Amino acid sequence: MSIGNPQPTSLNARTQSRVLEVAFDDGKEFSLPFELLRVSSPSAEVRGHGPGQETLQTGKRDVGIVGIEPVGNYAIKPIFSDQHSSGIFTWDYLYWLGENQAQVWQEYLEKLQAAGFAGDTGRDAPMLPKSGGSCGTKH
Repeated sequence: MSIGNPQPTSLNARTQSRVLEVAFDDGKEFSLPFELLRVSSPSAEVRGHGPGQETLQTGKRDVGIVGIEPVGNYAIKPIFSDQHSSGIFTWDYLYWLGENQAQVWQEYLEKLQAAGFAGDTGRDAPMLPKSGGSCGTKH
């Protein structure tokens, strides 16, 4: 067992079931749906550059992961089938997502409904172009 934050002991991307399985040295194991990872990406494209700049992700129900790149010894960078590849998922963040995935998923569905999507239809709706100015950052 590691001192401090749990460290991963295995990582498997299951392309058929579209889940990322990650096990940690404290014995916890999580199955994180690719869709949840994509809509919760810690990237500026999803989160923006500050509070209130988040972009609601839609149409990600069937997103896949086509590659995973290591980032040092502390993170991974998934490459999603919709070409999104700017999110760096630290081990701490993956662990947090695993521990909180029911709440994160519920909040995502509530945001879709608040945006006017009935039920979970936003999971299939195409992304709308973002209005307003560009932040000048390539995402």
